[in-house]
Amino acid sequence: MKNHLLLFICLFISAITMAQELNSVIGVVVNASNDEPLENVNIVNLNQVKGTATNKEGSFQIVAKVNDTLHLSYLGFKSIKVRVTNDWLKFGSSKIELTELALALEEVIVNELKLTGYLEVDIKQVPIVNNNYRYSISGLPSGYEAGKSSTITKIIGSIFNPADFLHRMFGKNPNEMRKLKKMKEDDEIRNLLASRFDREMLMALLQVDRVDLDEIVSQCNYSKGFIQTANDLQILDAISECYEEYKVLNRSRK
Repeated sequence: MKNHLLLFICLFISAITMAQELNSVIGVVVNASNDEPLENVNIVNLNQVKGTATNKEGSFQIVAKVNDTLHLSYLGFKSIKVRVTNDWLKFGSSKIELTELALALEEVIVNELKLTGYLEVDIKQVPIVNNNYRYSISGLPSGYEAGKSSTITKIIGSIFNPADFLHRMFGKNPNEMRKLKKMKEDDEIRNLLASRFDREMLMALLQVDRVDLDEIVSQCNYSKGFIQTANDLQILDAISECYEEYKVLNRSRK
């Protein structure tokens, strides 16, 4: 009888401990200038790799524990990171303010073609448009996208060094690669990424800057056209697919 009671107490304490360690926080996101609630603000827990969005009242609820970091982003507003505290978990809802960004138009320079009338000279002024191709590799479920101008280089790179840059980027911190898997499995994260093209959420989740993120996809032999037009979900899937193919080829080489 004592053994059963002791077991019950242990299970009860474990359940309480787990509930305290992993809970959920609720909050309201508003415009800092007028205190109006903001709908469809993207919110991601960078530690738990969980995502959600605010409703019409600006309210949200997301899985979190103490010291987790929430990343909040909304079009036209400055993105922020918020740390989850004991008080937040204990006392309930918290109001979070987002500040509007000043809109600025970048200068656009238009270069006109100066035609001479000589075909040999004028044709050199016409920009070269590279068609994108995708090459398959035996033993892999899909191939690599590459530009026409460097076909041989791309194919050889795909076989012998398909994602070494990706491996170098995350090799010292394999937790980031585990995040890729979690991101792919979370429907809410995927829905948020599918509607975005700014790479901001991806950069926050993977802890890389925009230059490194573009370089990762480029080194995986995806074309510049794909990188420029793909949404954030397509970029996520491209990186994940590239890493999985890298592991397949790496095992075969060993």
